[in-house]
Amino acid sequence: MRPVKARVDRGSLAVLQHRTYVTLMRFIPALICLTLLSASPAWSQTKPSTPPATQSDPSVPKVFGRFGDWRAASRTEAGQLVCYAYTQASKSTPAVEGRASVTLTVTQRPLGPRDAVSLSPGFAYAANASLQASVDAVAVDFYPDGRYAFARDGKVAVQAFLKGNAVHTRSPNAKSGTVTDSFSLKGFAAAYAAISKACPPK
Repeated sequence: MRPVKARVDRGSLAVLQHRTYVTLMRFIPALICLTLLSASPAWSQTKPSTPPATQSDPSVPKVFGRFGDWRAASRTEAGQLVCYAYTQASKSTPAVEGRASVTLTVTQRPLGPRDAVSLSPGFAYAANASLQASVDAVAVDFYPDGRYAFARDGKVAVQAFLKGNAVHTRSPNAKSGTVTDSFSLKGFAAAYAAISKACPPK
């Protein structure tokens, strides 16, 4: 009976990861734009006296830290604070026409799951697709699920991230064959520490 239980647990975890990631992806472009604007001198001199209404909405992710190539953000989901560290691909080859943002995310929930690692490739995976991922030369096991991919063991993936320099993924794409994406890990350790502190386990 143990193998059956394991499949159920993984299914439940995948549902939680999928819902969290879909929600975050809706706001990632806005968060990136806000990050770029807030870093400019013009923005700092013309900050509105009244924040936009969306900033007071706890369900909207808010960036609370910038660490190298990574950002830390949080939002409230079903009354629970959820924290994310995310980065976009630093290099993608070949170029795929109409491709959406390519984003790697690590999520912390106080009540679990912890160290949920997700990838948005910017397109939908075909059924039974096989994804290859590695941190430097160390393989990390991901499984595709629709428009996303998830690390089978988030804790193993995070530990590899903490020790590595870059994440590389090879994703099958119907238009361009295999697409290779690279993600810098510069600043990941600090971003991970920030989200782990903001959303400690309970």
